[in-house]
Order: sequence, then structure tokens, then C-alpha cells
Amino acid sequence: MLNSAMLDVALGMIFCWGAVALIASSIYESIASLFKLRANDLLNGVKELLNDKEFTGLARTVYKSGLVNPRDPGRPNASSVTVKPSYIHPMHFAAALIEAIQGAPDAVEDFKMKIEAINDEQVRTMLLGMYTRAGGKIEEVQKQIADWFNSGMERISGVYKRKAQLFSFLIALLVAFVLDIDTFKLFKALWLHPANVASLSVPDAAAAALSELKKLPVGRIGWAVTAASIPGWLATACSAPFGSPFWFGLLQRLVNLRGTGPKPAG
Repeated sequence: MLNSAMLDVALGMIFCWGAVALIASSIYESIASLFKLRANDLLNGVKELLNDKEFTGLARTVYKSGLVNPRDPGRPNASSVTVKPSYIHPMHFAAALIEAIQGAPDAVEDFKMKIEAINDEQVRTMLLGMYTRAGGKIEEVQKQIADWFNSGMERISGVYKRKAQLFSFLIALLVAFVLDIDTFKLFKALWLHPANVASLSVPDAAAAALSELKKLPVGRIGWAVTAASIPGWLATACSAPFGSPFWFGLLQRLVNLRGTGPKPAG
């Protein structure tokens, strides 16, 4: 059975890791928004799906469509897009690709011939297979393209998530260094002198997380850096890729456990 002191230490540690994860993810999302990382990854993903890495063929035509990119002016001769969407609805992508291939909405009867005219063999073979399985029905072809796009975006999302986790770790490591959040020193400090963890509240933003962290025994005294602190900073940074929802969810379960307390005798 966990005693109160052990629970306080666990609550303090988990809160610290959750706060650091929240700060790191908030900083990363700000950077991602500033540099349009999601939009750039999505564009690169569409280029790969359509084998148009030079952005001179189907990918560029699709991105000029109002269905995919309604905020872009859509200048037909432009070599790049001025506005990049960070999300594309699968059915809108499918409709835009069909329009890019057939050229005009009323050219349905020539759609198979237009597919056969696609230069890229892989894309041409894939779309011909979809056309055949759909029995020539454009609506069914659109659904199959949407499913294919969804599968491709799942892979792109996985790559983006791994990239986000790596950068969150690096940002958390920097935060741990600047604030001297050493997991091992914090554990020892909480064990010897339990902090009043009951006063901690789950933050909803990075600024609030930073403010709440000040209630724990963390923070650099002076600016002397010792090699002994590096493992503790790394341990703190390793908590960031799990994400603040994981840590704060675990924190809530422990709070409920402490609130339950031992069953009364008799």
C-alpha cells in the first residue's frame, strides 16, 4: 500500500514531467505554425503520392484546385502555391485529382482515355485499376482515391508525429537545462522534504505550467553547470515525447487513489 509521502513524491514527479511536456509541445507547435511544418509535410506527401516531386504535374494541378486549396489565388502558370493548406479532406482531394485528369467536368466519357495518357506508369496503373474495379463509375473511383489518400496521409502523419516527438525531446532538454529540472535531484528533494503537491493545479497552457513548476523544488541556483546534472536533464527530457495528456491523465488517477484513502476499520 502506498503511503502519503510516496504518493506525494509520485504526484510531484508526474506533475513536473507533464508540465515540461506541455511547455515543450507548446513551443514546438508555435515553431511548426510559424514555419508551416504541417502544411509543408502535407505538400511533400501529396508530391510523393502522385510521383510529382518537381511539382510540375498532377500535384501542382491538384493544389491549384479550389476544392483542395480555396485560399490560394490559383494562378495557372505559377510554379508554386502562395498558401498551403495544413489539411485536405480526402473526398475533396479525390474530386480535385479527377478534375485534374479529365480536364473538364463534362468529359466523363473520356476519363479512361485521360488516365491512359498519364505519363507516370505507377500512377497510371493504379488509377486504371481503380477505374476497372469501380466499373467505370466516377463516384466509386472517387471513393477509392479518397481511401488511397487516407492511407498515404496516415503514413505522413506518422512521420510528422515522430518528428514532433524528437523536437519535443530536444526542446524539453533545453527547458530542463535552463530551469535545472533534474529528475533525480527533484526526486531526492521531494523525498526528503515533500512539497505541498495539493496546491498544484493542472495547467492548460505553457505559461501556467511554468508558473506551477515554481511551486516545486526546481530551478537553478546560479549558473554553474555540472556533468552530474546531465543524466537528470536527459531523464526529464525523455518524459516529453509521451505528451502532457498522458502524464496529467496518470496524475488524475493517482489523485483519485489518494482521495480514496484506506478503508475505515470495522
